[in-house]
Amino acid sequence: MTLEIEKMLDETGWRLLEELQQNARLSYSELGQRVNLSAPAVADRMRRLEEAGIITSYRAEVNLGKLGLPITAIIRVGNMAGQSCQQTLSRVSEIPEVIECYRVTGSDALIAKVAATSADHLERIIDQVSFYGPSTTSLVLSKSLPHRSITPAIRERGAAEVESVPAS
Repeated sequence: MTLEIEKMLDETGWRLLEELQQNARLSYSELGQRVNLSAPAVADRMRRLEEAGIITSYRAEVNLGKLGLPITAIIRVGNMAGQSCQQTLSRVSEIPEVIECYRVTGSDALIAKVAATSADHLERIIDQVSFYGPSTTSLVLSKSLPHRSITPAIRERGAAEVESVPAS
């Protein structure tokens, strides 16, 4: 992490990020009240966080079931001879029902999260994805962790684990 980013992520910067992760629709005024800054100071910090690439977007989280997409599945796609991971990732990402897609290490090339209207619809998605490599599908029964905000504690835990490992 650069010194510039480190300076932006002081206690107030982290508090601002935590509030935004919980509710990105808060006004600058409301955010300011929560982190003890004026609205113009909040606007300036947010602009700098955006320019630094720390804040990358603002979006609404939607209820897929209420949108007529009650089935969520995770599809793991293995490597297929003759195709690069990047080609596979690009093609699978173009499938409209794929709502998240990750390039991963290990025996799989990618993991995709998909939304479907029915079991038949999911079967068609699986057939489409399987064209790019052998796949394994898991149905999501429930979401046990709806959202976790990124906090400095996560980074501190990582640093503490590195420091506690004895040198060989």
